[in-house]
Amino acid sequence: MTGLRYVYAVCRPFGAALQSQLTGVAGAPPKLLSHHGLIAVLSEVPERDFAEGPLKAHLEDLDWLTDTARAHQGVIDALTAVTTPLPLRLGTVFRDDSGVRVMMETREEAFGRTLDRLEGRVEWGVKVYLDTEAAETARPPEKAASGRDYLRQRRMRNRSHEDMWEKAETFARRLHETLSGRAEDFRLHAPQNPTLSGFAGRNVLNAAYLVPRGKSEEFVEAVDRTKDDVPGLRVELTGPWAAYSFTGEMGETQRAEGPEEENA
Repeated sequence: MTGLRYVYAVCRPFGAALQSQLTGVAGAPPKLLSHHGLIAVLSEVPERDFAEGPLKAHLEDLDWLTDTARAHQGVIDALTAVTTPLPLRLGTVFRDDSGVRVMMETREEAFGRTLDRLEGRVEWGVKVYLDTEAAETARPPEKAASGRDYLRQRRMRNRSHEDMWEKAETFARRLHETLSGRAEDFRLHAPQNPTLSGFAGRNVLNAAYLVPRGKSEEFVEAVDRTKDDVPGLRVELTGPWAAYSFTGEMGETQRAEGPEEENA
């Protein structure tokens, strides 16, 4: 290998083969680098795009960034189907194999602890959105006969919105109690900005749950049973993912959203 080393994840040795036609970042197939009982999953990438200067320039190119993140996530998803990967930050790049081995050796103990804790488990994401406009359209509008009627209707709408928000919070709290009881661990994330999510309505719950693979079907069924409980509420389930939210002390891990280069 003559290019830079783009590292997707670290994992334990696994017996199943990755998809034969799988390609990663820059169209390169992922390869496995073994060191001290750990495997680094990596690809060779061109220095002209992934050296420190070019990479910083590429971060301003949304199309390039989107394609790279999609390729990165594709490799993580393929790994998740056959093993328990510990994903590294998007854009983790080393000069050569030696740099990757040094990284693995330096973090060997922490990698091992985290992989032991996450073995055989996946992450499910659950979001709850309140769409007040959708709930309003379900009721026929009243025509105001006077200014007083208009003010009365406005007060009623405000009160209705407050009631819907209280019901949404109660629903989200109960759903979280149910799901956390079926999971080994959970993380409550900050509400998602609607401009980033692309969905209408306010994000009431944004949570991640760590679930053993063997209990994932039960977890999904528990979510599905709640989806139509309250008008104006939408429940979104995503996964199974690699356990991004539960990597603990591994600060270099995250969902493929924010590139970082590590030239070593």
